Amino acid sequence: MSSHAAAVRRTGVLGALGTLWRFSRPHTLIGTFVSATGLYLIAVHELPGAGLDHLLWVIVAGAGVNLAIVGVNQITDVEIDRINKPHLPLAAGELTREGAWRIVAVAAALPLVLGLTQGPLETGAVVAALAVGAAYSVPPVRLKRFPIAAALCISGVRSAVVNLGMYGHFSLAFGGGALTIAPSVWALTAFVLPFSFAIAVLKDVPDMEGDRRYRIATLTVRLGPRRAARLGLAALALAYAGMAIAGPLLVGDADPVVMSAGHTAALVLLLTWARRADPADPAAFTAFYMRVWGLFFLEYALVPAAVLAG
Repeated sequence: MSSHAAAVRRTGVLGALGTLWRFSRPHTLIGTFVSATGLYLIAVHELPGAGLDHLLWVIVAGAGVNLAIVGVNQITDVEIDRINKPHLPLAAGELTREGAWRIVAVAAALPLVLGLTQGPLETGAVVAALAVGAAYSVPPVRLKRFPIAAALCISGVRSAVVNLGMYGHFSLAFGGGALTIAPSVWALTAFVLPFSFAIAVLKDVPDMEGDRRYRIATLTVRLGPRRAARLGLAALALAYAGMAIAGPLLVGDADPVVMSAGHTAALVLLLTWARRADPADPAAFTAFYMRVWGLFFLEYALVPAAVLAG
């Protein structure tokens, strides 16, 4: 093979991997990874006999579910994305619908197979997440048309299915077959519920043009970008204030200083960023939205750190 042909082949492989990476919506994929890792660290502290092999397979299954859900959303939203997110592979013409469906099929099949080998809890969590993801995007249900239902889809998967499903798997694997949920995981689930609701609201703020054109009645379309942004920020503030005040009371084995001070500092950082985020500027608000995801990642380091310090 000539050096030119080898370079073309390498570019083709790297290009395909880059397209797959962008198709996966990396911030959501990273969110799944840090969620699994944070829950595993809590399990290591709370349960005997924790093994890294279980973490690996949970991450693989979670990544598959994540890719399937965001993939279906892009397939069904390609016309909207050509307005709101023209850089995405389908909207940009870098990936065909047929290719996208093949990726989604493999991504969905992998966690289903893994779930069937691990038991009914894991299978149920995978099926529930995939079903909610399909109901969110796929006609005729297409719950994304209804703002409250759409937000509940996202917050339900991120809070209950991910946290309770993943930790429940670790509990069964490391706890001798007994299903238990640590207090810190219940607190984390309660925190992520309003936080992921806020993510569901804030993600639509920069996308008002395409959503309005295709009659997707998001809260941003109904309320306007500024009021929707304030609603999302209120949900985030509620989540942080709740953990700063009630977190040490709900999680007795966590270090109260780490728990309260960490969430207070994160809230201050959020409000500082929010002051500079203009809901009328899609590019600027998208940058703020991605910083909110950074705070989501931080939560899965902060709560395990408080537990381990305690």
